[in-house]
Amino acid sequence: MPKKLLQRYIPKPETLKQHKHLKMFGDLLHNNNLWVLNRKSVPGAFAVGLFTAWIPIPFQMVLAAALAIVFKVNVPVSVALVWITNPLTMPVMFYVAYLLGASLLGVDASHFEFEASWAWIKASLTTIGPSFLLGCAVMAISWAAAGYFILRNMWKYATLMKWQRRKRR
Repeated sequence: MPKKLLQRYIPKPETLKQHKHLKMFGDLLHNNNLWVLNRKSVPGAFAVGLFTAWIPIPFQMVLAAALAIVFKVNVPVSVALVWITNPLTMPVMFYVAYLLGASLLGVDASHFEFEASWAWIKASLTTIGPSFLLGCAVMAISWAAAGYFILRNMWKYATLMKWQRRKRR
């Protein structure tokens, strides 16, 4: 696995421990398992990050950090993966989640007009809300499982290749 590449781009533990939103976790952040890059922490961190990215709430990074602490996986990787949902990708991702949820519920995914207001959100919770939330849940679980197993197998493959190169020498 490209461990050195990941280490180059993820923030240092000291930086994250001082982050204003992560200070609430206090001494829980001092567990070294939350900061190492190994075959157990990285696939789990991918699962946590990808799962959290599909949860339609603000402050997803704080939720990703909390889940990473609970599951004892790499915090920086979990938090970084939440940024899959960004202002450019979020509308497409959440629309696909809505379409999937509507399909699973057998509901007509009718055309709707989006309006950025609390009144529209409250009114939509009963109409498109169930389809949207079901789609988000299915996508979160699917992406988390896929990310976990893909990373776990990639890590295993990279380790096998490294051992084979050592054998040849």
